[in-house]
Amino acid sequence: MTTLLSCSLDDPDRYNFYVLPVESYTMPSTFKVGVSHKIELKYQRPTVCYNYGGVYYVYGTGADSFTRTIGINANTKVGDVCAEELPPLSDAYFNFVPQEAGTYTFKFYKGSDEDDADGDGNKEEDLFEEVDIVVTNS
Repeated sequence: MTTLLSCSLDDPDRYNFYVLPVESYTMPSTFKVGVSHKIELKYQRPTVCYNYGGVYYVYGTGADSFTRTIGINANTKVGDVCAEELPPLSDAYFNFVPQEAGTYTFKFYKGSDEDDADGDGNKEEDLFEEVDIVVTNS
């Protein structure tokens, strides 16, 4: 109750939101329909001020309905001052339960191409590491 009374409703905390890259992942090489499969992720917070906000997980649609895009949701409180040193790698995971047989594509977010490293003239393109996994009925 004291916490509620000590906060001002006129000055709410504000946050910036980010999707952080997945540094590495561990997952099975095949999946079965209806079975839960754990996918483990490692990610790097740029500073200790970045707070984990869950796994960024987006389903594909239409022709890409078997595609899953994965990153790490994070946020920082506006105005926080942090040391620039990198914290250790952090862990996250999610469970994937496929509902249909087929080949699923997992696109792990790897950051942005800020320097046009691929030479196509476009900067700030999102980079992904794609993994195809076969899902069987049995």
